[in-house]
Amino acid sequence: MKLDSKKNLAVKTLGIGKAKIVFNTNRIDEIKEAITRQDIRDLVSSGAISIKENKGRKTNVKRKHRRGEGGIKKKVKNRKQEYVKMVRKLRNYLNELMKQGKIDKETNKELRKQIRNRKFKSKRNLRDNIE
Repeated sequence: MKLDSKKNLAVKTLGIGKAKIVFNTNRIDEIKEAITRQDIRDLVSSGAISIKENKGRKTNVKRKHRRGEGGIKKKVKNRKQEYVKMVRKLRNYLNELMKQGKIDKETNKELRKQIRNRKFKSKRNLRDNIE
């Protein structure tokens, strides 16, 4: 007895492979009458159609020597240019604050050292640190 169309419908409905679907041989009459996706879902919940368990390894074992995003370094030229742009931006911001009188010479000197050591990732980061 061919139930291929029912099996295909179950595959589409449940979103699993054809080999994982098992029909209960005692309830084949009910399975023959199923024509909608909802019928298939009802048969699964009642136990007329069962789904096989996954075979083999349940969890993916990670490879040890795969080179991820963090391992790929940019070219030195690009890194340096980014550094130069950021440092210039932050130093200009410090100069503005000095002119406005919001920071004194001592804090300016300390902040310039921190900028040189790449403590701040952005202007906003610097602003938050000052406050």
